[in-house]
Amino acid sequence: MLLCAVGVVSVPMARKQHIAIFTTASLPWMTGTAVNPLFRAAYLAKAGDWEVTLVVPWLSKGDQLLVYPNKMKFSVPGEQEGYVRRWLEERIGLLPKFEIKFYPGKFSTEKRSILPAGDITQTVSDDKADIAVLEEPEHLTWYHHGRRWKNKFRKVIGVVHTNYLEYVKRERNGYIHAFLLKHINSWVTDIYCHKVIRLSAATQEVPRSIVCNVHGVNPKFIEIGKLKHQQISQREQAFFKGAYYIGKMVWSKGYTELLQLLQKHQKELSGLKMELYGSGEDSDEVKASAEKLNLDVRVYPGRDHGDSIFHDYKVFINPSTTDVVCTTTAEALAMGKIVICANHPSNEFFKRFPNCHMYNTEKEFVRLTMKALAEEPIPLSEELRHELSWEAATERFVRVADIAPIMSIKQHSPSPQYFMYISPDELKKNMEEASAFFHNAISGFETARCVFGAIPNTLQPDEQQCKELGWRLQE
Repeated sequence: MLLCAVGVVSVPMARKQHIAIFTTASLPWMTGTAVNPLFRAAYLAKAGDWEVTLVVPWLSKGDQLLVYPNKMKFSVPGEQEGYVRRWLEERIGLLPKFEIKFYPGKFSTEKRSILPAGDITQTVSDDKADIAVLEEPEHLTWYHHGRRWKNKFRKVIGVVHTNYLEYVKRERNGYIHAFLLKHINSWVTDIYCHKVIRLSAATQEVPRSIVCNVHGVNPKFIEIGKLKHQQISQREQAFFKGAYYIGKMVWSKGYTELLQLLQKHQKELSGLKMELYGSGEDSDEVKASAEKLNLDVRVYPGRDHGDSIFHDYKVFINPSTTDVVCTTTAEALAMGKIVICANHPSNEFFKRFPNCHMYNTEKEFVRLTMKALAEEPIPLSEELRHELSWEAATERFVRVADIAPIMSIKQHSPSPQYFMYISPDELKKNMEEASAFFHNAISGFETARCVFGAIPNTLQPDEQQCKELGWRLQE
């Protein structure tokens, strides 16, 4: 018998790509950048095509008391992770498999925001540094000092959540600050992101950006809408209450516009009964302004929009123009309600929904409001209901981010070039790297950081946070 030796060709081991989603907030803070990235991580993991890690800020107890509702606090990250997972499981059922990691954060009382402390790219190991999703990329990179995001990860996708320029314009010397902030935002997103997704055209334009709403709604809102649809189809009364608004109770979240409209058109809106739900720094002032109206407008503390108290309202009135894509508007439409909102770029996604009525003038606001109170909502089609879902939002995200699942294999080094030639792309890349080097240099000086609004002593995480997170304290 003749035996032949067969040569075996070694093939690199393939693996799923890893997606690390970095965001600027975490539950129990009920804000968009805590909730939406959590759902994004869950639904990307549910798709099963990637390994997914959600990276959220860890606050020490002093900051937790300033941020989290009802004086909630956690002693260790694992305790907070358990809370986050329970909250998610109550809303989507069986949890898909994904990892949650924490980076050190500090709360800025001036900005009402959490800012990173230290180089948070080190939260993800180099062997898993495939795709990074920066939820609020400008926010995460204003004061970033350390490993460059584009060098650490093969692809960096930014998702712009907040219309920072609109908020800044409402402050003292706001237009000057907005001008500076606009250029800073463009700069940091350019040097740190390969692509940026803007949820709506209400955000500022930045390099390599595309407009697409990649958010969905909690599936519980869709289930409420289905129940209301069933009641209407059986000719039962589905809605027993009139109009309401829900939102964080600060003037910039639509309360200024709403109370001005109600005050100027009290006579035309006579008979309107409306409830406002929210908690925030301006709650007392909003309540005092509402009490001066000759209309039945009542103010209540904030609640979860999925609370049963909201199921029977028929009309959701939201005149806010500071949102990028208003989550509560999407939730109200999913629940089968009629929505009255401004004809504004932030509401562009909702134009296709027959229950969304947009006004251009104050007279139109009055007419549409009274009309909505007198009519019944149109039941949502299955197609439009799907458009509001996180399944559809995930499909849109994968498409516009261009991260269709592929198996990663070891990359071969490019062949060396034996002649001197710098292409326009190479020149642009070199200029970008020089710009990133400059940002890294100035972000390493405490004085410069503080001048531009960083929290003092956040160049590195403090000893307490390192201990809580199990990080090695850098010398």
